[in-house]
Amino acid sequence: MVLDLFAGPGGWSHPLKVLGVREVGLEWDEWACKTRAAAGLVTVRTDVAMYPAWPFLGKTQGLIASPPCQAWSMAGKRLGLVDQPLVHQAVADLAEGHDTRERLLAACRDPRSLLAAEPMRYLHALNTVGEPEWVAMEEVPDVLPLWRQYAVVLRSWGFSAWSGILNAADFGVPQTRRRAILLASRTRTAEPPAPTHAKSVEPPTLFGPGRVQWVSMAEALGWGATDRPVPTVCAGGGPGGGPEPFPSGSRKALADARDRGTWKSHPRGTGQKDSAHVPAVPPSEARGAWSLRSNNQANATVRSLDEPAGTLFFGHRANECVWVADPVNGQQHEAGPAPEPIRITAAEAGLLQTFPADYPWQGNKGQRFSQIGNAVPPRLAAHLLAPHLGKTLGPDDFTLAA
Repeated sequence: MVLDLFAGPGGWSHPLKVLGVREVGLEWDEWACKTRAAAGLVTVRTDVAMYPAWPFLGKTQGLIASPPCQAWSMAGKRLGLVDQPLVHQAVADLAEGHDTRERLLAACRDPRSLLAAEPMRYLHALNTVGEPEWVAMEEVPDVLPLWRQYAVVLRSWGFSAWSGILNAADFGVPQTRRRAILLASRTRTAEPPAPTHAKSVEPPTLFGPGRVQWVSMAEALGWGATDRPVPTVCAGGGPGGGPEPFPSGSRKALADARDRGTWKSHPRGTGQKDSAHVPAVPPSEARGAWSLRSNNQANATVRSLDEPAGTLFFGHRANECVWVADPVNGQQHEAGPAPEPIRITAAEAGLLQTFPADYPWQGNKGQRFSQIGNAVPPRLAAHLLAPHLGKTLGPDDFTLAA
């Protein structure tokens, strides 16, 4: 089987299921575990730092780990950078079979920092029986020095190892999400998968076809198809509570703008409460009319529908990822004020992470957003895992709605 530490709602697990691989995930968050159960994924609800490694000895083909990123993320206080020497020390000690976690944890500014050392505890135990065959790990870019330390240890155990930064957009994810990746294998040369997409279309060469263009938000969300009706501008609150998708007054502002023939229809669902299936909007009404803003800070990333999204992150700013009607291409509305920003829905965020449209997210709005923002994009995970599983994926082999 494949062991998935910090398994979350299924960013790694969903593509493993699609690829026909048996996997078990360890996860602590209650709602992520409920999402996994609804998706048919095998899960042990536990604290990864407390769970023993011995049940997996002699049974583990691959080990996956995406430790919680909150201590390191740009969206947080980044105390993981302050704690980084302690985490490096923990990894070095665990690689030698010495458990110094309790002492080092007491010195950490953020107790979550040391979770990035937990995979080494499992790897050391599994290595005593010649396992796993391969390793795949993912985190925010600032964790790359730690992955390089892991790579050195794994090479000393007979693995080939590679670590570096990959952009999820280069693998068909409609999001320019950069992540530090560690890949290691006992049986093959570890190297990053070949990118399938590029910012601009590449012409074919003597060596084969060029890369296709990055997937845009409009393409991923189906906004731009012409075979489905234009939705009305309405929506309700999420099934688990939380604020409704439209801020106060914006519903009327959008309706008035539509009636004036200025802003047309907003790219949103048909009145179902946070529906997982997002109807399409014809190109003349969607493209160039809306952009996605990552948060309310002055330097927030703003991307038009014809581009991939910036990195989606949620949590304490759960609903600050919004559609704005003042597009980055400079197009202006014809009359009256532009509509207020409209919060992105969990369904839209899930699609931009390349989860299926009908993925069974559990919990209220905030809990769903938290799961989505912290997950590995399944399409990126599929490309990282495929070589270890003897699979070859092209640009469209693992579709956005698999």
